[in-house]
Amino acid sequence: MGYKIKCNTLFNVAGYIRLSRDDGDKEESDSVGNQRRLLTNYIDKKKDFFIFDMYIDDGYTGTDFNRPAFQRMLRDIKDGKVNCVIVKDLSRFGRDYIETGRYLERVFPDFNVRFISIVDGIDSYKQTYDMLMPIKNIFNEQYARDISKKVQTVMKSKQKSGEFIGAFACYGYKKSSTNKNKLIIDAYASNVIKRIFSLYVRGYGKARIAAILNAEGILCPSEYKKLNGENYKNSKRLESTTYWTFSTINKILQKEMYIGNMVQGTRHQHMRGKQRLVNKEDWIVVTGTHEAIIDIETWKKAQTLLNKRTRKLDLENNQSIFAGFLKCGDCGRAMTKNFWKNVDNAKRYMYVCGTYKRAGKKYCTSHSIRHDILERIVLDDLKKVISSIDNVQELIKSQNFSIKKDQKITESEIHKLSTELDKVTRFKKSIYEDYQEELLTKDEYLRYRADYLKKEVLYSKQLQVLKKQQSNTIIEDKFQSTWLKRLLELKEIEKLDREIIVEMISKIKIYENRKIKIIYNLSTSLEPLFIKHSDEI
Repeated sequence: MGYKIKCNTLFNVAGYIRLSRDDGDKEESDSVGNQRRLLTNYIDKKKDFFIFDMYIDDGYTGTDFNRPAFQRMLRDIKDGKVNCVIVKDLSRFGRDYIETGRYLERVFPDFNVRFISIVDGIDSYKQTYDMLMPIKNIFNEQYARDISKKVQTVMKSKQKSGEFIGAFACYGYKKSSTNKNKLIIDAYASNVIKRIFSLYVRGYGKARIAAILNAEGILCPSEYKKLNGENYKNSKRLESTTYWTFSTINKILQKEMYIGNMVQGTRHQHMRGKQRLVNKEDWIVVTGTHEAIIDIETWKKAQTLLNKRTRKLDLENNQSIFAGFLKCGDCGRAMTKNFWKNVDNAKRYMYVCGTYKRAGKKYCTSHSIRHDILERIVLDDLKKVISSIDNVQELIKSQNFSIKKDQKITESEIHKLSTELDKVTRFKKSIYEDYQEELLTKDEYLRYRADYLKKEVLYSKQLQVLKKQQSNTIIEDKFQSTWLKRLLELKEIEKLDREIIVEMISKIKIYENRKIKIIYNLSTSLEPLFIKHSDEI
């Protein structure tokens, strides 16, 4: 084995303990307490053994050696602090027979470390490993594989029944205190989610939304979870990325969880491999499992815009309020924007067929229309649609109903947050007093103070949101047909903007012979209603 340990060597012992229900570990015999007692009693009987530290990985599978306590033990071994490792049995050390063999037969001998497995009767100091050890390691791994399959079957069954089984709720939600498989709304984070969707359907780009949230000091999802005491780490994120990004906004806009549907099973983990993405058609989706943050109309608008892949810029920088909605009536290609300068050197904008612009008149004609003319036509036509609906006010009233807000949750959250805020304020004062009495160094004081200041800001913002909700009227109007309410709001419309286009229009087709067709996206609670209209330009 290549060991250099002498008979009179004193051993600094690392007692290694591991427990994981996912590996099928038996709670009573394999508990952390049971393992600790067994190791301590064994070490106490040896005069040349001294406990350097107990390294405990509670809740970490043996099929992966990337465990925090195990890695800390390795660092201490490499630093020469530990020269003996003791475990209850081989399965506590690891269940991957290849990696287990590598550590016992190569890594530990290289660092002159003695290894003892009490139950298996293994002691590398007294004899070389017998031929049964690899077989035991293989058995341990196969046992873990079998348990893993059984656990996955149970988990998949829970997923299909709509139970949440993740370690962390997605941003905007939190686990219920009475049922860990149930999601409830996080009042503060859910308002951020609503704002993101609102900004997006109003025409703001994802990068711009991220910039707005960052400028206002709103914590990104990973930092928010950490500040709320969750041991959360996003392995896909760089450590320095503690802010909102284009990617984060993009993922949020596509999360079906926000309309009340439970979406799970998006990734699969192999025992020795990395997680891999599962095809979308194989995801486990259960509808209506929790309260929605985003209403279905807003969700559909956002998905429509995502599919259109429109750009968020202004006209001067390549944006149009019609971006993504204009199509050539003949070839179906998207219209593109051009500009020219008039005699006064002022810019004028027009749209032409994308096929014509790229491939020439052999494949399609220009179908050109000026922006200002198109804007006037759409505005006039929208006014006609609004005026053609008789008794809009009465129609809305007939479809509205009132509900009472359940304010018990809000009051409970306010009390909880107020308590936490008071606690943080006391702690902040306490560390200053400790600093004055030289119980803390300046660096320690500044670090603690920065953490408490962050929490103060977060809790204060959360309280503002909750108190605003509480002050709102108890009675809310709900409309089965959201577009009817919007039509009433637009009755005195004088100017088009991006939000109106997104809400009211599905597509605008531009034809030759100076004609256009506007396809409206108005819908009742039963089915879509498409209003087609042709107008001379």
